[in-house]
Formats: sequence, structure tokens, C-alpha cells
Amino acid sequence: MKQRLIRDIVLLAMIAAAETKLGIMFFEALKQGKKMKRYAQNQITEMARILKENGVLSVPTDTVYGVCARYDSMEAQDNLRDVKNRPADKAFPIMCADVNQIRMIAETDARSEKLIEAFMPGPVTLILKKKESVPAFVNGGMDTLAIRMASSEALKQLILAVGVPLYMTSANLSGRPVCRNPDEIEKECPKLSGMMEGETQFGEASTIIDCTSEEIRILRKGPVTMEDIEKVLKEESNV
Repeated sequence: MKQRLIRDIVLLAMIAAAETKLGIMFFEALKQGKKMKRYAQNQITEMARILKENGVLSVPTDTVYGVCARYDSMEAQDNLRDVKNRPADKAFPIMCADVNQIRMIAETDARSEKLIEAFMPGPVTLILKKKESVPAFVNGGMDTLAIRMASSEALKQLILAVGVPLYMTSANLSGRPVCRNPDEIEKECPKLSGMMEGETQFGEASTIIDCTSEEIRILRKGPVTMEDIEKVLKEESNV
């Protein structure tokens, strides 16, 4: 009798374990099969709400697919780092809707204004001095910001709807190649809050231009060359 009772208990335990394992496998399968929410470019209100609530979205830019979050929230920054698995000591570029937003957070001079006018919106990132009013957490306490301007009307309207510039960085895990399409992004960055549909234009990262030194420097090569930059600045000096 005692042996039969022990056998029944063991059998019940095995059944329960099997059911639990099957349950876990079932829910994992459901989770893996669940598609990430994708938004049309005209669904600005829905996407802005996600970003206002410190969510992280993937969006197409003129260069590569990016992931973004509001720049004025430590929680949003932490969420973006979690999505990217990005080290805490690496600051994010910031995308502005227009030149007015750039002037709100960064110092500009005649030279940088000329570059903004010539190349923005476009495949360039300008390194500019940070305004003192910008909190230190935004860029890890550095005195510079990496600035881009919205390259499409959808992105511009999204930033304006959120009300503040956005952190904007490439859609990939830190240290890995940039994702080339939405399916890759969904697989690589499953913690995203959603995705904006659309295509990229250049397919390569932006040119990074340092405007904080006496001499203009290219920190990363991209679609805009030093020849392009020198031509613009030469035209300026001849005016």
C-alpha cells in the first residue's frame, strides 16, 4: 500500500513536471511567434505616445535603420541601452526636428550654421558644444553633442509630436553589424516597443563632422566628403 502511494505521488509529480514544461514551451512558442507592432508613417500619434512613455522605437532614417527614445529622460535612455545592450559610457547621437531644436540644445556659430544649411537634413552628424541647460546625463557629462536632423517628414513630425529631440542610434546590438531590414531588427532587438515602417536611402552611416575645433575634422567617413565640406566653407568665405 505504501509503495503504491509512493508510486502514485511520483507519477503525479512527473505529470505535473511534464505539464509545466509543456506550458513553458507553449508560452515561449507563443512569445516567439508574436509579431512586433509595426506602424505606418502616418500613425504619428500612436508612436509619439510610446516615446513619451519612455518606450523605444525603430525608425528608418536617410542612412540606416535607427532606434530612438526621448533624449530628456533617464528612464528612456536606460531602456534604449537595454534594447541595444550598449555600455553606459557610450553617449547617443541626438536627432532634432529642425534647426531651431538644434539651437535649443547646442551652440552654433557661423561655420556650423553654414554646414547645417548645406547638409541638413542629410547624411551628416555634427559634433557641437552642448548648451549648459542640457542635463549632464544626456551625454555622460561630456561638453559636446552629436547632432542629426530629421531626414523625412514622418520623422520630423514624430519628433515635434513628442516635443523634444530624440536619441537616435543604429538598429543593432552594440558591436554588431547594422540591421538591413525590419525582420532583422525584430530578431536582433526584440525588446523594442514597436517599429515605424519605411525604407532607408543611403544604406551607410552618416559622415561625422567635428565642429568644435579650429579645423573641421571628419571623425567618420560617410556620404558627405571633406571635399564637399571645404567647398561649402570656401563659398562662405568668398561671400
